[in-house]
Amino acid sequence: MAIEDDVLVVGGGLAGCAAALAAAGGGARVRLVSHKQSTLRNASGLVDVLGYVDERGPLVDPFDGFDALPAGHPYSTVDETGVREGLALFDEAVGDAYAGEHTDRNALVPTHGGTVKPTARYPQSSAAGLASRDGDVLLVGFEALPDFDAPLAADHLSAAGVPFEARGVTVAFPADLKADAKVTRYAKVLEQDQPEARGDGEGGVRATLAERVKPHLGGAERVGFPAVLGDTEDAAVRATLEDHLGAAVFEVPMGPPSLPGLRLEDRLYDAMREAGVRISTGNPVVGYEAEGGRIEHVMMERTHQRVPYTAAQYVLATGGLVGGGIDSDRETVREPVFGCHVEYPADRYDWSEPAAFGDHAFARFGVSTDDELRPLDAAGEVAFENLRAAGAVLGGADFAAEKSGGGISLATGTVAGRRAGELV
Repeated sequence: MAIEDDVLVVGGGLAGCAAALAAAGGGARVRLVSHKQSTLRNASGLVDVLGYVDERGPLVDPFDGFDALPAGHPYSTVDETGVREGLALFDEAVGDAYAGEHTDRNALVPTHGGTVKPTARYPQSSAAGLASRDGDVLLVGFEALPDFDAPLAADHLSAAGVPFEARGVTVAFPADLKADAKVTRYAKVLEQDQPEARGDGEGGVRATLAERVKPHLGGAERVGFPAVLGDTEDAAVRATLEDHLGAAVFEVPMGPPSLPGLRLEDRLYDAMREAGVRISTGNPVVGYEAEGGRIEHVMMERTHQRVPYTAAQYVLATGGLVGGGIDSDRETVREPVFGCHVEYPADRYDWSEPAAFGDHAFARFGVSTDDELRPLDAAGEVAFENLRAAGAVLGGADFAAEKSGGGISLATGTVAGRRAGELV
């Protein structure tokens, strides 16, 4: 017997979460299925809408660049209204953990590489480090955490022309952690202030860390640490460090695995559960059946059995080339779940440019849709009446170059989920 819901969302990233929340908000019975860990934990935790377009950038107002986007871009389907709808859904889901909702202006957030990223929503843990704020900055790295080279990042910030002095220092973390310790281990030590990690300080690992940083302050009014300052109690960790240092403390977003990404995942999944969304993870969609231009059910593989899941409406939010939502080999590019059509040049040498930062065609590979976000087949006709696509599985956008991935996922996920919920 099939497991029945009104709306079935395939994919557990930002777009999938937005789709599930939007559909559930309209009263639909919603299930989200994902066969692997969410890509959110590998993301920076920043939500970008649009940072660069043409030769312009970083954009002060992301909406000012919409008129210059190419035809077929996902934003042309959902337009500015859909983007604002997605941001509003996000703001409600994450509450006061994020900042940026008060303005259309992009914030410039320093990253672990010493660049500044234009972003529309950012964790409160990064707020004190914005490049637009006054106050000299000291970046602090840890000897056993090579993912963040604080002196190098500070040099890059200075070269980028930030309007403050940026310096970097590397100190020993006040706990006996292995060189390959996970970022979550650093977070737990700081969060729990473990007695066995007190080292040469008085009052726990946080105080010890502050004492090791103090000699390097040199008048800096802001201190940035790698984003490992606690798991669920990161605000308390920052507050303690601020008390000891007498300076504002912020986290610098890191590469994967990302604690801000993990925190965001927790908040979004909590919001889905509160909204009544059923969540099934760990089992892949391995097939589907369709009739009369409509998907009847999908097949989930569970303990070596195929279990049918059926719904009135479906949302495909499995990610792009990086997330596995778009697959390729040396000759073809494909969408593996529903076999949706993906347009790509016949000659694979046209998929990319010789220059590393060239205009690569593969960056825009993905599913094309109509104005209802329904995937189109090779003839330009709607493939399935009750399927919508959202997020990085969509074609037409270069997420990395544009700095648009978060906004596209939120906007298309919200619009697809809302529309699916209205049709059940």
